[in-house]
Amino acid sequence: MSASRTSTETSASLEAARSLLERLFGYPDFRKPQKPAIQAILDGRDTLVVLPTGGGKSLCYQVPALVRGGLTVVISPLISLMKDQVDALERRGVAAAFINSTLGANAVADRLTRAQRGEITLLYLAPERMEAGRTVDRLRDIGVALLAVDEAHCISEWGHDFRPSYRRIGRIRHDLGNPQTVALTATATPAVRDDIVRQLQLRDAVVVVGGFDRTNLSYSVLPTRSQDEKDKATVAALREHSTAAIVYAPTRKAVERITQVLTRARVGAVAYHAGLDELHRRRAQDAFMGEGARVIVATSAFGMGIDKPDVRLVVHHAMPGSLEAYYQEAGRAGRDGKDSVCILLHSYPDRFTHEHFIESAHAPRTSIERVWRTLRDVADRDGFAALTPEELPSRVPKAVNERHVGAAVRVLAQQGCLAVEPAAPSRVFVRLIATPDRIASELQGDRTFDREILRSLWRAVGPRIQDGASIDLDGLPPGLGGAIGVVPVLERLQAEQFVTWTRCGGGFRLAAHAIVENRLPVDWEQLANRRAIDMDRLDAMQGYAQTRACRRAFVLRYFGDPDVRTSCGACDRCVGASPQPPTKTVRTRAKAR
Repeated sequence: MSASRTSTETSASLEAARSLLERLFGYPDFRKPQKPAIQAILDGRDTLVVLPTGGGKSLCYQVPALVRGGLTVVISPLISLMKDQVDALERRGVAAAFINSTLGANAVADRLTRAQRGEITLLYLAPERMEAGRTVDRLRDIGVALLAVDEAHCISEWGHDFRPSYRRIGRIRHDLGNPQTVALTATATPAVRDDIVRQLQLRDAVVVVGGFDRTNLSYSVLPTRSQDEKDKATVAALREHSTAAIVYAPTRKAVERITQVLTRARVGAVAYHAGLDELHRRRAQDAFMGEGARVIVATSAFGMGIDKPDVRLVVHHAMPGSLEAYYQEAGRAGRDGKDSVCILLHSYPDRFTHEHFIESAHAPRTSIERVWRTLRDVADRDGFAALTPEELPSRVPKAVNERHVGAAVRVLAQQGCLAVEPAAPSRVFVRLIATPDRIASELQGDRTFDREILRSLWRAVGPRIQDGASIDLDGLPPGLGGAIGVVPVLERLQAEQFVTWTRCGGGFRLAAHAIVENRLPVDWEQLANRRAIDMDRLDAMQGYAQTRACRRAFVLRYFGDPDVRTSCGACDRCVGASPQPPTKTVRTRAKAR
């Protein structure tokens, strides 16, 4: 194929994408950073897209998916986010659907069948759902034209929201047949970008980084000495900017308190945090989105995937734990390109709060080992420890800080040493003890249904069934009859010593490979590195709050933006509008630890 023909076809594809953009989404053209990303995807290249909040990342895979056709699978971390995106696409007439834990087995099977028939173009799934049952096998059989990994920074231990389930997406991609892949994130330092490319094994990837310099946003930091000063500064800022605003607070308790403060000051505000039930969260979000409330006070649970373009003010009542989190949340201001203000209320003790969170999240090695020994001592021969997460702290030696028990369980689960099993009437623990030769020779004729049950169990969990694995019977293919149809077969097969099985109550299932005396397969070096990364990110956030130089330049330099300048002429440091920072300086890592 000649270069001129390639250029012509690319231009034609980009023109088709632009036409679809205007027809379905109402935009006359792509933004400057979107064009190279969309062109690379249309050309069939693996791509990493790093665009800030409000930069239009979703369109970078949605438009090519619609132009090219076939099935695009989108891995997304939040149920609310994927639902909002699917709802928005359906309103535009796009064939989209999601599969997550809110759906029953029949609904999941129906959506996969629709995808098989070509009735779905964009299918959203959580990474955990990709690992469930035969989801990957079904998708590989259907054929995935494009795999989009949203919030891709979650794949990197260097990122600010590392999730172990994301770490396994590289393997999932391989199991899908290595389809073309686009990874997208709003916050990725150069180290995180390299890690994303490496973990996903992107081939000759096109890396598009752009738009970090949100020139319509002005940044300022106001030093404060007490909660009362912060409250007064928040009220003053909201009265000065009488338009839509978000106030971020670090905890649910703080959100409720600040909302009351604003209400007493006659500033109409609603509260939003993960402790509210779905109805109240939806009401608060709808009120803010629909102009029923000018101000929303929220934890970091609010904002991802929320498209309210006219937010003019974002106030952080306390310093976040990382510059990535701050930039992402502050970036929800001015998404329509108009001038907006981002204010951080800074008190040096805010740092101590985050240090406490870091220490709580990173249990020491001795605590992890003691929690493991406790579980191992009460586990039965199949590795099941009949303790609920609520009961476990009372069984662990008193020398272990209670807040470290939960952190230890998370580490053990992330390292593959155990799984937390919720109580479920359809969930069973099955171990295959018969050999393949015996199954083939004895389960014939009128026993073919029994053999099909064993095949389905194997497909659900693979070779793990030989050591024993937890399986949701209602998640097996619908023709088997779910728990009602399978349990009688399991009872028969157990009586004949083909399997052993038990119903699963709530508790912990210890991995067979990990139940070895004096050997806990945990990567201690990785855990220490993870803690060091969290402390480094906190230092960077503290450095931003206390810098005497241009704040915008500090942010752009942190994210490796090539267009960084020494002065922006808009932040409080450049215009000389902020008080002097506190006299205390950032502690070194050695002192902080």
